[in-house]
Amino acid sequence: MLNRRHFLSSSAALCAAHFLPAKATAQTPPPKRRVGVIGHTGRGNYGHGLDTLWLQLDQTQVVAVSDPDPQGLATAQKRLPGAHPFAEYRRMLEETRPDIAAICPRHADQHHAMILAAIENGVRGIYIEKPFVRTPAEADEVVRLCKEKGVSLAIAHRNRFHPALPVAADLLGSGAFGTPLEIRARGKEDQRGGGEDLWVLGSHVLNLGVFFGGNPLSCSASAYQAGKPAGPSEIYEGPEGLGPIVGDELHARFEMERRIPLFFDSKKNAGDRSAGFGLQVVCTGGILDLRIDTEPLIQVLKGNPFKPGQEARAWIPVTSAGLGKPEPIANIRPLIAGHQQPALDLLSSMASGKPTACGPEEGRIVVEMIHAIFASHQRSGAGVPLPLTHRGHALVG
Repeated sequence: MLNRRHFLSSSAALCAAHFLPAKATAQTPPPKRRVGVIGHTGRGNYGHGLDTLWLQLDQTQVVAVSDPDPQGLATAQKRLPGAHPFAEYRRMLEETRPDIAAICPRHADQHHAMILAAIENGVRGIYIEKPFVRTPAEADEVVRLCKEKGVSLAIAHRNRFHPALPVAADLLGSGAFGTPLEIRARGKEDQRGGGEDLWVLGSHVLNLGVFFGGNPLSCSASAYQAGKPAGPSEIYEGPEGLGPIVGDELHARFEMERRIPLFFDSKKNAGDRSAGFGLQVVCTGGILDLRIDTEPLIQVLKGNPFKPGQEARAWIPVTSAGLGKPEPIANIRPLIAGHQQPALDLLSSMASGKPTACGPEEGRIVVEMIHAIFASHQRSGAGVPLPLTHRGHALVG
């Protein structure tokens, strides 16, 4: 049965303490956390501002930057005043021993090795661009090492750190919109629609789907290429180090632990790229809508979605203050879009030992969901239980 406690128990990591920095005191401020930035110009670059966000925080100082591309390294030095330059990230980690490693490249094939190198060299915190890693096996190793070494890790699913999320969970759990029936998620559905969209952008909405639906239990899915079921010959090496992918159109259904099915769909060039990218929780008394990287992030359309009425219905925003209330956090846009709030959450985790709102466990779940879609397609749409038994790549053996 869905109730308020059920929704809030699994989202305890998203309590208010995660969203606002601690109040200043008269005591001497602690020393700044030293950040080492890992970039790779031409191979994922520096993500979506994951290098410069630390300049906006009083608690951090960028001490070093690495980039194997000489021109890219010189340009990064200009963005990061005072950062010591390195051509090789392992040498940077060994020589500077930063507290935090900012793993910025978007290309996922580099992430696993970079995370391991950072942990081996004693970092206490890691902030990493998505997609997290490429396979469940890689995720397993990262989860294990973070636990063994006491390393805090946060993944740049920045919307997961939004302070309106626990408010929305509270509203759903209270029955404000009736009974939740299903969760519907879509990728951006531009020219990358299908397997690439699933990895690069679908990871955002799958992560939010788990927040609302709980952990996935099974998956059934199909992939298509040019309107026909995609065959083995249509598996190809994806861009940005994604590894093998398939399909320019995907349709998937996940059974979730809260007994709310989660659907994910992506079709190449399906329409307005700004319209579909997000997630909806459809309830008997309304629709909770999340549009990725927008503000407000969450809006509600009240009323039975299956019963059109004569009167027009208006979308009502959900903010950190509640339903239909103005957002009290004046700088909410840079806090979320600029990755400042995830970084503050990481700093809080490093100080307290508590998990981040979106850490390696959450990242592993999303990686498994992506592979479950491919695995089910390989089995002609048959259901695949989660967690996956096969920890390698679903499209390779």
